[in-house]
Amino acid sequence: MAAFPWHARSRNYVSESDMYKLESVPLDFGDYHPLKPITVTESKTKKMSRKGSTSSTSSSSSSSMMDPLSSVLDGTDPLSLFAAAADPLTTTASMDGIRKKRDKDDSSAVGSDFEQWSSKRSEILSRYTTTEKLSINLYMGSEKGKATTGGSAVSEKVRTRLEELDDLEEGSQKELLNLTQQDYMNRIEELNQSLKDAWSSDQKVKALKIVIQCSKLLSDTTVIQFYPSKFVLITDILDTFGKLVYERILSMCVDNRASLTDNFSPETVNDTAKETCLNWFFKIASIRELIPRFYVEAAILKCNKFLSKTGISECLPRLTSVIRGIGDPLVAVYARAYLCRVGMEVAPQLKESLNKNFFDFLLTFKQIHGDTVQNQLVVQCVEIPLYLTLYSPAIDWILQCIAYRAPEVLLTEMMERCKKLGNNALLLNSVMSAFRAEFIAARSMDFIGMIKECDESGFPKHLLFRSLGLNLALADPPENDHLQILNEAWKVITKLKNPQDYINCAEVWVEYTCRHFTKREVNTVLADVIKHMTPDRAFEDAYPQLQSIIQKVITYINDFSLLFSVEKFLPFLDMFQKESVRVEVCKCIMESFIKHQQEPTKDPVILNALLHICKTMHDSVNALTLEDEKRLLATLINGFIKMVSFGRDFEQQLSFYVEARSMFCNLEPVLVQLIHSVNQLAMETRKVMRGNHSRKTAAFVRACVAFCFITIPSLSSIFTRLNLYLHSGQVALANQCLSQADAFFKAAVSLVPEVPKMISVDGKMRPSDAFLLEFLCNLFSTLLVVPDHPEQGVLFLVRGLLNVIQDYTWEDNSDDKVRIYTNVLHLLSAMTQETYIYHVDKVDSNDTLYGGDSKFLAEISKLCETVIAQILDHLRTLGKEECFVSLNAVCKGKWRCVSLQLTCLFWRSFLMYISVLLSRAVI
Repeated sequence: MAAFPWHARSRNYVSESDMYKLESVPLDFGDYHPLKPITVTESKTKKMSRKGSTSSTSSSSSSSMMDPLSSVLDGTDPLSLFAAAADPLTTTASMDGIRKKRDKDDSSAVGSDFEQWSSKRSEILSRYTTTEKLSINLYMGSEKGKATTGGSAVSEKVRTRLEELDDLEEGSQKELLNLTQQDYMNRIEELNQSLKDAWSSDQKVKALKIVIQCSKLLSDTTVIQFYPSKFVLITDILDTFGKLVYERILSMCVDNRASLTDNFSPETVNDTAKETCLNWFFKIASIRELIPRFYVEAAILKCNKFLSKTGISECLPRLTSVIRGIGDPLVAVYARAYLCRVGMEVAPQLKESLNKNFFDFLLTFKQIHGDTVQNQLVVQCVEIPLYLTLYSPAIDWILQCIAYRAPEVLLTEMMERCKKLGNNALLLNSVMSAFRAEFIAARSMDFIGMIKECDESGFPKHLLFRSLGLNLALADPPENDHLQILNEAWKVITKLKNPQDYINCAEVWVEYTCRHFTKREVNTVLADVIKHMTPDRAFEDAYPQLQSIIQKVITYINDFSLLFSVEKFLPFLDMFQKESVRVEVCKCIMESFIKHQQEPTKDPVILNALLHICKTMHDSVNALTLEDEKRLLATLINGFIKMVSFGRDFEQQLSFYVEARSMFCNLEPVLVQLIHSVNQLAMETRKVMRGNHSRKTAAFVRACVAFCFITIPSLSSIFTRLNLYLHSGQVALANQCLSQADAFFKAAVSLVPEVPKMISVDGKMRPSDAFLLEFLCNLFSTLLVVPDHPEQGVLFLVRGLLNVIQDYTWEDNSDDKVRIYTNVLHLLSAMTQETYIYHVDKVDSNDTLYGGDSKFLAEISKLCETVIAQILDHLRTLGKEECFVSLNAVCKGKWRCVSLQLTCLFWRSFLMYISVLLSRAVI
């Protein structure tokens, strides 16, 4: 092929930049500026013409600029129109009424600071379990009343429904025995679903019978340790029933629904809804047994709102008195808890009934130690301490309801009543669990005195100290009492022989120690924990508590030089022998370090400790480790590496990176980070020396380059290796390490043939051509300033890269190869200029080495001919292909195929473009 007669025009990059840069034009906004604040004024007329609209003006002065929103609305906005149409006096009075009503509701309603029952539900179910067999009665349905004729009288219908209710006690139940706890819970869920199905199929009596049957289960204490969980499961059904009944009655007021707000008055309820509501209460009143009658009526207590304003306030005291008829104290206290639950939902302002409920419990508290209960515990082989813990959920809830936003006087009264009962440990524990933490903390020494006087036979004192510690973690006691409180508590805790009891208390009081004391006291506490948990490897059963202790220590001690100076901290970590738990603890420590460490560190204590922790995380990686887990561990280790700095001691810094490479070789992202860090270290050295390396610094940067060159081949991702070869070669070039830079670029070129056709990107397989094209373009930009090796010939890197591109197997019908050759033409054109567009400081590029020598330009011309020949060969190949396009040209309803001969026009145009490109840019 003949050589092209065109030559690349000479380029003056500086003058071209000045010629084509944007011209700066001064702007005069006057009084208007789009960033000035806009003041919206109320429109005084209902409608204005667009030209006269001035609904928005500048805050500094009037402006003729129109507000686009106001212009669309003809100068007025909907809110202004609404305000103008309304009577101002009426609007003001209405808003005041709404505001007062809202304020009143807010003062009586339960706020977000009240802990809901739903948050306690899962804890109770997980804590109160059993392995004993359970029994349950399932409703089997009845055949009575199904043959009633369509013409039955109303009295017959009523009689039939009463017979259906009586049928519940006439053998329509099936008792299931020997159920496991999970089977029992499944049966309860079946009953719950049966209730919903019966309700949806309009079988209201059947639904009521199911609820009655479930309520009866709450009188059964055969497996007494499971009773709290049974209460949770059964009351879920009761809550569902109460909601269904309320929604049913509310739907009957559909004609009045618009006026029925949450605080509707009974006068707005129609007669049909009231009659239905009364019917439900009459049905419930006919239930013979006390416990189901109480629970079902309490479940629909909210329905009293449809009947009278005082219905709820009248029913609550009555239901409170009804509970006095329940003989079993455990059953009675949970009934009181359920009444408090319902009361807080429907009438939280009626605190008198809640207080009476608790005072009734105190009067009957002595029943717990009566003969009936003691005989029951003997039969079931239940110890009194375990039995007393069954009361905790119910009493805690009752006291929480009473203490919510209660005055100090009431809380003080509760303390006095506990003292009158002989400082009963069960009540005292519930008081500390329910009352505000500030109230408990302010009287810490008083509570410690009460704890000392408690009888330890029924409720252990260490549980009381644990409850006190939980409050002190939320609120601070008087400063003068800090040390005395810790001494009094720890004297009891350290004497505990049971490791589980000990760690449960120590876990809580570690936080108090970290909040108020120095590392000396923290070290003492950790030493005591190690002393108690090491014998017989007791720590293996207490990993959650030990993890909690670590979390609390690192939360309050953010200075890691101080943390690792705590003598017993690292021995404490040694108790985590289980690998999975140990790794989780190490991750927790590293997350805290990355979060709180603000300045780079070179403290040897911190470095040695964190290297050990990071090594533990790294060594946990194996073939089964998930990619997400590897990514998380690598991120934590990289965060640590970035925070290590030895200042101007670059050799020590490089030694650290070398050590880190040997320790974290299994995590590829860490190796990538190390390569980047070493490259940055080399550039910092160049910056310090201002580009003029001495013999020592030159040797050092060569060591950095060697580190990267050795490390990159160990990476598995091919594009990561390619980009790091390019990046590292650029760093070597910037530091005048020319032979090392050549080695990097040669390695990158030799790696191109190994690029696979498909690569994994974010878990998905995608073609690699686009990524390869991007890399090669970056490489071309770098090769412009890379000087030729004196022994390798002219443009040896470019020639080698062109050979690789030629041999690479590209996708069929892909234009990527042509695009690459076009970029090569750009590169060759830039190489013909007398002065290159950019340079590397203190590195002589080919424009300096050859100085526009004719032989050099001739070599470039030959390469250009070769590249253009490849482009034309590709175009000819595409032109020879028998390509046809089916055009959906409708001509008398027939398809027609048009040959792609027209594409010749396209290729001619493309060749003309190449010609123009060559006339401007290439030889």
